[in-house]
Amino acid sequence: MRALRLTDDNRQLIEPAWLARAEAVHRELRPQLAADYAAQMAGIFADGGEMVVAIEGETVVGVAVYRCYRDTFSGTKFYVDDLVTTEAQRSRGAGKLLLDWLQQDACRRGASNFILDSGTQRERAHRFYFREGLGIACFNFRKPLSND
Repeated sequence: MRALRLTDDNRQLIEPAWLARAEAVHRELRPQLAADYAAQMAGIFADGGEMVVAIEGETVVGVAVYRCYRDTFSGTKFYVDDLVTTEAQRSRGAGKLLLDWLQQDACRRGASNFILDSGTQRERAHRFYFREGLGIACFNFRKPLSND
């Protein structure tokens, strides 16, 4: 198993065939993704997102979408939008491989904080994050907005 980066430092897609293979795994976490997955991800990349996948042979077993930017609170922040492994691969090392890769990339970029949000219902994921040394630093408050 190894990590394969699908975007370069300029957030350009460099592995389109692997992006297509990643879709089913990504939808396990985000079933609401648009029907035109490639177009939606192109928009995410244009907005600063990047992507790495865990692969085993010719199969994607994990997906991570992330971004690195500065803000007034965290300085250089490395934020993970999505981190998911396929249900069949859970607890087999794909999540740890991606988490380790992401943290190394964050250090390479000089990030002072590594941050991800996880839904309150994802208790198995929380146990994994705690085991890997992540802690709860704040609450994330949300209010859906009507864009009428």
